[in-house]
Amino acid sequence: MTIRELTHWDRPNVSNRQGIFGQSPVSLQEEINRLFDHFYSGTQVRLTDWDKLPAASPAVNISENGKAFKVNVELAGMNPEDVDIEVTNGYLTLKGKKEEETKEEDENYLRREISYGSFYRAIALPEIADSRKAEASFKNGVLSVTVPKKVEAIEKPKKLQIKKAA
Repeated sequence: MTIRELTHWDRPNVSNRQGIFGQSPVSLQEEINRLFDHFYSGTQVRLTDWDKLPAASPAVNISENGKAFKVNVELAGMNPEDVDIEVTNGYLTLKGKKEEETKEEDENYLRREISYGSFYRAIALPEIADSRKAEASFKNGVLSVTVPKKVEAIEKPKKLQIKKAA
């Protein structure tokens, strides 16, 4: 059996096919805009309203050592008062809101990458995390949360005796 016999594509001859959006690149852009508008129509958000969407989740680094888990969260431009942290039911949850400073009336953005608005992030903690002893600190726009491991989960080295073979 040949590859041609195995493929059951009923498609027209590619060389005779016209683009689905016509010949104009502008019509392709118009169709993409229409699709995005349709996608966001359920939330009543248009492409021009990106600044009203929730802020992107902040970047997170999660690490562990022999004694604790550490979560570092990048919160540039925020203050500790802008963030709520909870540890419940095996999850570390972060909620906050980054407010935009007053915008100049005659200011037009050429590029806008800084996100503003509210965010929510939930991070699952392992069962060996002792959430009752979690601590948080904030320095230079980075929130650090340390969750120690339960005492019984911390491995202690065990010295093995070498027995002589008989």
